[in-house]
Formats: sequence, structure tokens, C-alpha cells
Amino acid sequence: MYFETAGIEVAIWVPPLVAFVISFFTSMGGVSGAFLLLPFQMSVLGYTHPSVSATNQLFNIVAIPSGVYRYFREGRMVWPLTWIVVAGTLPGVFIGAFIRIAWLPDPAHFKLFAGAVLLYIGIRMIRDLLKKDPAGADRAASEKRFQELMRTYYAGKAKHMEPPVAITHFNTRRLGYTFYGEKYDIPFWGIFALSFIVGIIGGIYGIGGGAIIAPFFVTFFGLPVYTVAGAALMGTFVTSVAGVAFYQAIAPFYPDMSVAPDWLLGVLFGIGGMAGMYMGARFQRFVPARVIKWMLCAILVFTAGKYIVNFFS
Repeated sequence: MYFETAGIEVAIWVPPLVAFVISFFTSMGGVSGAFLLLPFQMSVLGYTHPSVSATNQLFNIVAIPSGVYRYFREGRMVWPLTWIVVAGTLPGVFIGAFIRIAWLPDPAHFKLFAGAVLLYIGIRMIRDLLKKDPAGADRAASEKRFQELMRTYYAGKAKHMEPPVAITHFNTRRLGYTFYGEKYDIPFWGIFALSFIVGIIGGIYGIGGGAIIAPFFVTFFGLPVYTVAGAALMGTFVTSVAGVAFYQAIAPFYPDMSVAPDWLLGVLFGIGGMAGMYMGARFQRFVPARVIKWMLCAILVFTAGKYIVNFFS
């Protein structure tokens, strides 16, 4: 099938299949997988027009709601955390898009910086996973209890499922919640600032930013991965909506350049991603938190390595 905007020809079943496989695994850690689809579109499919970024974000818009819905059904959406992420991400993405057009037509040097930051976070996360942390015993116990209760509930042995997350306090200074008895308390403005920066990066590169924000929540704020995935995906969704709207709006000003998304290709990717994220969110409860964290480490190191290698090559 030929996709006119992208200028490529590919079998109609390829985009949804690739998106399903990628999203199934990445959504468990709160990452949509768009950053992996981007090199696939450019290197494998040969889609190199600027509109590939908008098409990538269109994939997020179609795919992410299914994963968020699944986390919502299981009571694992920390809504105050989600709204802070959305509030910080939204203005950041417009600033990032403006920076991309005005000052970074070739953002290679900024990619080197982003790669170094991601590599640092990945190494920090790997170090935390390898060292013995006595204080993490209670957290591991709560995560194990969560998995056991989920298995019992979905096996039909329990009629009611205790909500995993309970908000204890929320104001413009702190956010606190419990996850099966384990307490977490994080700074409001620290989360907002992180989300704002991630929004700018997402606006520049056409990625949602989940690959940055989810590991940051887990590594630097010490939050359980079972409770941050939904918020990270929701932030990515909002970033992508704003990004697609922006690129579609400016397309008429660049008549000789492919700027607006390839809607058919983006929707095909999104359909596969929708199924993959729903299944990934559904099966996340059966996957140990350490396995998900190692998967996030692999995503971070891979992305950082790609940015750094591309800069020097």
C-alpha cells in the first residue's frame, strides 16, 4: 500500500504489527514506544520527511487511551500526579516546538546533551538495581502483595479488589499517597519542573517523553513503577495532541515541505499500539517490578546510545 504523505510503500499489516509488539512491552513501564517507532519509520520504511514526527505523535493519540483506561480500571491512576504532569507538559511542548523551528533546525548538539542525560539516568537506575537497599524491602513487599492480590482477583477467587492507591494529601507543596501501605511523598514543584522540561524535549523531537519521565519518577523520586505508568502515558498523550495540532496548523505555511502527519499511516500504527498498550497494561501486574525497571534501563541506554552514536557518525 502506498502512503502519499510519507512517500513510502509498505504492506498494510506491517505498521499495526510492529506497533503492537513495541507497545506491549514499553507500556508496562509507562512508555508508549513512539521513540522506537521513529527510527523504524526512518531507517526501515524510509520515511524521512519532517512529518514523521507528527505521524509518530498521532500514533500516541490513537494508542495511549487504551493503556490509560486499563490502569484506571485497576485503580492505579494517581490522578494528582497525572494532573501535575499534564500541567507541566502542555506549555513545555509548545515552547519545544517553537525552539525546534526557530533555533534548532538541526538539533544534533541538543541530542548529544539529551543522550548524555538519558545515559546518566540509565546508569543511575542500573546502579540502584544492583545494590542492596534495606529500605527497599518494604517497597518490594508492597509490590509483591499487589501482584498476589491481582492474581487472586483475576482468578475469580476474590469478589472485591482493594484499591491499590490511596491519596493522603495533595497541595501546591507536596503530593502524598500510599500503595498497599507503603507511603510516598513527593514535591509538587519538582514534578512540575520535570514535566515542563520533558514537554520541551517532546516538542523538539516529536516524542512523548515517557521514556524520560517514567524512569525519573522511579529512580529519583523513588515511586513504584506500578503507580507511575498511567501518569507517564497520560502526559505523553497530552504532549502528542498538542504536537499534532501544532504541526497540522503550521503545515499551510510550508507548502513545499511535508509537515502535517500521514493520517492513515499514523492511525494504522495507533491501532496496533492501542491493542499492545491495553495488553501491556493488563499483563503488567504479573511482571515483577525489577523486570520492568530493567526493561526501562534497556530503553534508556538504547535511546542514549542512539543519540550519541548518531551525533558522532
